Amino acid sequence: MTNDQLQMLTESISNELFNKTFKHNAYFNPRLRTTGGRYMLSTHDIEINRKYYEEHGLEELEGIIKHELCHYHLHIEGKGYKHRDKDFRWLLKSVGAPRHCSPLTEVVEAKVRVLRIYECTNCNYIFERKRRVNTDRYVCGKCRGRIIEKV
Repeated sequence: MTNDQLQMLTESISNELFNKTFKHNAYFNPRLRTTGGRYMLSTHDIEINRKYYEEHGLEELEGIIKHELCHYHLHIEGKGYKHRDKDFRWLLKSVGAPRHCSPLTEVVEAKVRVLRIYECTNCNYIFERKRRVNTDRYVCGKCRGRIIEKV
């Protein structure tokens, strides 16, 4: 699906469900990672995450567009457009828009942090840290002795 097709789909959903025209731009934003879509308050544009369309299909995309159009039309009319507002929740229900989009199945690989082990040269106390410790600057918290990193 291209940005032009997305624009036409957004305009048709707006006309059919809201009986109002969508006068701004709808486009795919490749930088979106954790959200299905975003309504921009300053420009009134709607940005959509293409991954949701590719993974879940047209039905999920239409749900995201409905959700963002709820933000759009309420904001234009000066009503409560935020998730917590009563106007927003009512409009979501009336047009059948989801409150949240389905999660992506793509599992983000968690960074495996190396556990660093430090030892006090005075009292032999063992420190375990995820982040590197500057041994020139810090000393043992128990006896104020010098610490070294064990390899």
